[in-house]
Formats: sequence, C-alpha cells, structure tokens
Amino acid sequence: MRKPVVSYKDFRLSKINEPRFRHLQYLAGWIGYFTLFFITEALIPAEDCFVAYHPLDDMIPFCEYFLIPYFGWYLLIVGSLLYFMFYNPDNFKNMMKFIIVTQVTAMIIYILVPSRQDLRPEVFARDNIFTDGVKLLYSLDTNTNVCPSLHVAYSIGIASTWLKEKGVTWKTKLPIVIFCVLVCMSVVFVKQHSVVDIYAAVPVCLLAEIITFGRYWRNKIKK
Repeated sequence: MRKPVVSYKDFRLSKINEPRFRHLQYLAGWIGYFTLFFITEALIPAEDCFVAYHPLDDMIPFCEYFLIPYFGWYLLIVGSLLYFMFYNPDNFKNMMKFIIVTQVTAMIIYILVPSRQDLRPEVFARDNIFTDGVKLLYSLDTNTNVCPSLHVAYSIGIASTWLKEKGVTWKTKLPIVIFCVLVCMSVVFVKQHSVVDIYAAVPVCLLAEIITFGRYWRNKIKK
C-alpha cells in the first residue's frame, strides 16, 4: 500500500497557511459555491427562467436505476479529493481549481441566463426503492439552475484529473472514467437535466481545462 505524501496528524486550522497544508485552502471554494447556489435558488423564480429542452429529451426514457451513478457522484467527489489530499496535493489543487472555475462560470450563467427544465415525470411506471430515491431527489433539488449541468462539469473535471495522475494505473483510471461517463448519462435518465445542459457544460469544462491544465498541455505539445 502506498504511503501518503502528506500526514495530517498534527493539522490544525491555524496551520492552513503552512506550505504542507496550503492546498486545503481551495476547499473554501465550496463555501462560496453553496452561498451563491442558495442565493440564486431563493431569488430567481422559476417563471423567470428559460426552459432548457432538446428534442432528444423526448427520446431518452426515464430510468430510475441511473439514480445509482447520480448519487454516487457525491462519493466520487469526496473519494477523489481524499485520495489526492493524501497522495498528490498538486492534483488536489488542480481538481479543486477545475471545480471552482466551473462553479464560478456556472453561477454567472445561472444569474444572467436563469434556466429550468420541465422534464420530470408526474407519475412513475414502477414503484421501488429507486423511484423513491428519485422522489427524494426531486424534493431536495429544484428544477431550476440546470444549464450548464454541474454534475457533468465536475465529472469531466474529475476524469481529467485522474487521467493525468501518474501514481495509478489504467486498472484504476478506467473504472473511474467509465463511472464519470455514467454520471453524465444519469442526469438525463433521471430527468434532472436536459441534453442542452450537457452540451452547455462542455465549453465550461474547456475553459476550466485551459485554466487548470494549460501548462500541462503546452508541455505535451512541445514534446
């Protein structure tokens, strides 16, 4: 088993400015995100939002089983951050930087061009633990502020960071990338997002990729 490159046994909040712990400052990005998210949710009424819709949305069936990767996305974020926190602080910063860029960009879009989707089924064809989970999801998360999809943007950022991680093999990278793809698919199968929201996430991720990994790609090109 690999030995962590950073030990947090003596970590205190007062030490967060020390070089060995400074990467943890990036976690403050979550505070800013949740603050802006709840503000936009509270201040922008659904009737003022444009409806995100694409004809492909009608061709994609509702499938409650995609709730597994949809909710698994949260574990993916936490697990990835924990891994990089212990084994590669530089990639911890890279992943958080990618997420912060997508957060800020998405929030600006949500404010300037508020959006919603009206794709949620009114009734479910089946009654099981997964449809119960979808009902819970719908009750916890509104159908507004959907374009671009942050589920998709974060997943692309996580996959991008893992693909550049030198400390693991493809036996680890491939399942993570596949799971990220399943997360991106899940947002439309549980009718939490429109296909438009996936499309819109791509240029946002491209911006984050350039800002976060621009030097990486420049070095690649030089070689």
